[in-house]
Amino acid sequence: MEKMFKLSQRGTTVRTEVVAGITTFMAMAYILMVNPGMFSDLPGVSYNAIYVATAISAVIGTLLIGLMANLPLAQASGMGLNAFFVYTVCFGLGFTYSNALLFVLADGLIFVLLTASGLRKLIFDAIPAAVKVAIPAGIGLFIAFLGFQDAGIVAKDPATGVTLASFNLLGSATWASIMPMLVTVATVICIAVLSKKNVKGAILISILGGAVVYFALGFTIPDFYKGFLEGSSMNPLKAFKDFANGAFGKVFTEGFDFSAYLAVKGHTKSGLIITFITTALAFCMVDMFDTMGTLYGACRGGGLLIKNAKGEEEVPNMNKAMLSDAIATCVGAACGTSTVTTFVESSSGVAAGGRTGLASVVTAGLFLVAMFLSPIVSLIPSCAYAAALIYVGILMIGCVKDIEWADPAIALPAFLTMTMMPFTYNISYGIAFGLIAYIAIKLFTGKVKEINVGTWVIALLFTAMFFLTH
Repeated sequence: MEKMFKLSQRGTTVRTEVVAGITTFMAMAYILMVNPGMFSDLPGVSYNAIYVATAISAVIGTLLIGLMANLPLAQASGMGLNAFFVYTVCFGLGFTYSNALLFVLADGLIFVLLTASGLRKLIFDAIPAAVKVAIPAGIGLFIAFLGFQDAGIVAKDPATGVTLASFNLLGSATWASIMPMLVTVATVICIAVLSKKNVKGAILISILGGAVVYFALGFTIPDFYKGFLEGSSMNPLKAFKDFANGAFGKVFTEGFDFSAYLAVKGHTKSGLIITFITTALAFCMVDMFDTMGTLYGACRGGGLLIKNAKGEEEVPNMNKAMLSDAIATCVGAACGTSTVTTFVESSSGVAAGGRTGLASVVTAGLFLVAMFLSPIVSLIPSCAYAAALIYVGILMIGCVKDIEWADPAIALPAFLTMTMMPFTYNISYGIAFGLIAYIAIKLFTGKVKEINVGTWVIALLFTAMFFLTH
């Protein structure tokens, strides 16, 4: 272990790394509930299959970053990108589950190519800072919006599109409809309180607590338990069977069949090509920015940053860390889940003293054990894990403080990037509007020379997407 992970060199011990690995797992284990719950909204996709796919990709991704880059970080299906997969690519654009996996695979392969060739910096520099800084905030609003909808707190309205669900017991609402919403609200507050008290695994503990409260209050609702567990199996191996039949390898066997998409009126082959390029690019850009930001933030918090030849601080083994992320995304696509990325919750493990990849190996081991707990985890109600979506949205929107709102040239692209994501149910549309606004402002203020060539290319691709696919 000393030779492989350089424990003494980084001032840590086996015990400290084990504690850090457990801490990271506790902080991000909620993805095992949230990701399958989100994917099970898709026709023909089972909770069990995605649960196993999520766990396997987390095990492999976390092992890769631990063994290849020797960093105490963990990877799993990214929040925001999973919502983009389900609600934008599948429900919004009309692609099948298997088609969407092909976008993820393309994202991973592009990421591998960019990292291996050193071209990653070109793409990173092509996105203006005004857009880059607003992307996490937009994704945060998007997934929080989804969380409120999953909880039933935000309901559809024919006049305004959405509205607040009724809590009026004297009107149309009933205790059966109100109780789950109250559980979500209580769970979100619980997460905030535990986080304020620096309790490790605040999100996981609150979700489990919310589930207990939900089932306890079920005794106050007539017929609540009627048919409970009917048709369900407590055999954990059934989940692996569902995974093998419904998720694993679907990207290769069905992903290249776009007949369902092309059968829709207005969908053309040329439009498919543009949509494929821009959607895969959106996946890749968000994945890249998310990973780079998380790597830098977590390593800075743990004092792991090193000085390069120019005297600038950088993440140790940066290319290996990025490559492990890209490979994990390809593995995730093959398993049947969305883009795998480095989790910001890894910072909790770093804060607990994690300094080497040994902590990641421990986290991966716990995900491996959790892989066999699908029958228990599947009992968690959506009103409990919806709270995680809402709270993660709160965490992601914090970056708005870094936006220079007093400068219109920055404020408009940032605002459009941030707001168009939840308003249009599409992450790539937010990026597109932000880029186009940025170019327009530079163009009409005589600063066209400040526009990166790569920015022009990406913006033109997104513009073509609007005119050829809508």
